[in-house]
Amino acid sequence: MAEEQILLGIGLTVALAVGSQILASKLHLPSLIVLLPVGFTAGALTDIVHPDRLAPDFSALVSLAVAVILYDAGLGLDLQNLKGETRSVVTRLIVLGIPITAGACLGLAAALFDVPFAVAAMIGVILVVSGPTVVGPLLDHARPTDRVRRILTWEGTLIDPLGGILGAVVFHIVIRSQERQGFRFGMFFGSMAVGLAGGLVGVALLRLTLRRFRLGGTLGTLAQLATVVAVSAACDALLDDTGLIAAILTGVAVANLPGYDMPARRPFFETVVQLIIGLLFISISASVALEAVASVLLPSLALVAALVLVVRPVVSLVAAAGTDVASQERAFIGWMAPRGIVAAATATTFSGALVDKGLSGANKILPITFLVIVGTVLVYALTARPVAVRLGVGQSARTRPLLVGAAPWVIDLARSLGAAGLDVLMWSGLPRERARIRAAGIELAAGELLAAATDPTASLEGVTTALLLTDDDDLNALASVVVQDSLDGPVYRIGAPAGGEGIVAPYTGGGVLFGPGLVRTALEARHEQGARFLVHPAAEPVPPGHELLFVVRADGRLEPVTAAQAVIPAKNDNLVLLGPVPHGSA
Repeated sequence: MAEEQILLGIGLTVALAVGSQILASKLHLPSLIVLLPVGFTAGALTDIVHPDRLAPDFSALVSLAVAVILYDAGLGLDLQNLKGETRSVVTRLIVLGIPITAGACLGLAAALFDVPFAVAAMIGVILVVSGPTVVGPLLDHARPTDRVRRILTWEGTLIDPLGGILGAVVFHIVIRSQERQGFRFGMFFGSMAVGLAGGLVGVALLRLTLRRFRLGGTLGTLAQLATVVAVSAACDALLDDTGLIAAILTGVAVANLPGYDMPARRPFFETVVQLIIGLLFISISASVALEAVASVLLPSLALVAALVLVVRPVVSLVAAAGTDVASQERAFIGWMAPRGIVAAATATTFSGALVDKGLSGANKILPITFLVIVGTVLVYALTARPVAVRLGVGQSARTRPLLVGAAPWVIDLARSLGAAGLDVLMWSGLPRERARIRAAGIELAAGELLAAATDPTASLEGVTTALLLTDDDDLNALASVVVQDSLDGPVYRIGAPAGGEGIVAPYTGGGVLFGPGLVRTALEARHEQGARFLVHPAAEPVPPGHELLFVVRADGRLEPVTAAQAVIPAKNDNLVLLGPVPHGSA
């Protein structure tokens, strides 16, 4: 391929990867639903995005890219959440789920596609994996309960490297049988040992860079990226796919061992991971030929139906047997097993090598995997949220606001939001203010807010909106930037007074509440003079002299009036108003 075409292909691949994720975000869909058909279409219409023509050893690049993704996923695994029944269910989903799923896929592949046992075995081990790149976005969309989310997140993250290792073992068995050579059954344990050793090296390197050298910010993030790539490459050079084990072990260890000064992941590291995911899915789907897909379309649909309706529910039933996991939770766990990037990566790597060896039916592995990925993701994306709601395991759309600050007017506002039907949470760092919150009968958030928010493994679970209302305008502005990374929802702060002494408050941080006429000092002064908050039905006229601050929708969503946007109430909503200062007040 000419140099100009290579450059054009690289540019088009990047543009399609980013554009597809932007489109998916605007459509509120998991990005995979857009990435796969876009890449497939691009591969069918042009040959300049074909990965084999853009990269000399595409499979090696895929392996390193997946290692970075799994390291990032490992950073999000908190061992404190893996205990009790959660740990039992996750262990069974992996220890029992892998052989059940692999065996079922093997039998179905042999029956549906008329392929040799060796090819059916490869399809079986490839399709056991799930992965955080697809499970995470689907869970964000479905919003299940915390325990269900933890179980599925742990399963999806841990099963990827184990499935990759299992795929490599079966691949080598098939290759050696083709070459009439014996196979060393210690290879699996050798692979685990290499991956474990690589993980220890990765942890040691990051301990040196993040703790001893105190690298933070961009340099700390670059140190993580370089360590994961170098260690994974070294492991893969010794034994195939052992770099995946090393990557995830490094991520989990760094996230859970004490003493690491972890720089914030976002936005740089998260951006790198998202770009890698987009590039991989566009490239892999572009390598799937239209004719190959057409030849296996109908039996692949039957395979998807069997996996979704029979195999996964059986795995969930076996994994949760004898535990206190409710039947509704078991049913949702049985309705969530999408295939993702590791399935696509292993299919790409192994199918090409088996085709080159002349194995009959090996050319069907990649299109079958492609269709199973598309089918499972599409089914779960369209049904996950309705199923979660129907089973009663979906979290409500009702807003749970966190109010930071404990001035008298803030506590009065918290009471009013509670009276409007919201489950309000408050936090303050000062002991006297925390005592004031408790005395008001409002739930107090535990721990150190900013310490949790800056931890790259943490999230403010259950909180959907943060209102930063302290007396320190700079703290409100800075916290609105930091907390946003750990909160799945909007962050707002009270406006700083004009001409105040703040350093950063006038220039940055979050949406500003209420507009320029109700900055912090003005609202505090009016409250001290006797003005009070009022919860008022939107169907009735607003009393004279009252100002609209919040609209609580009929479904429990909280929408504040901000400096940038007014809110239009509907008939069944409730309004939170600020009343006028009583006559005669000083």
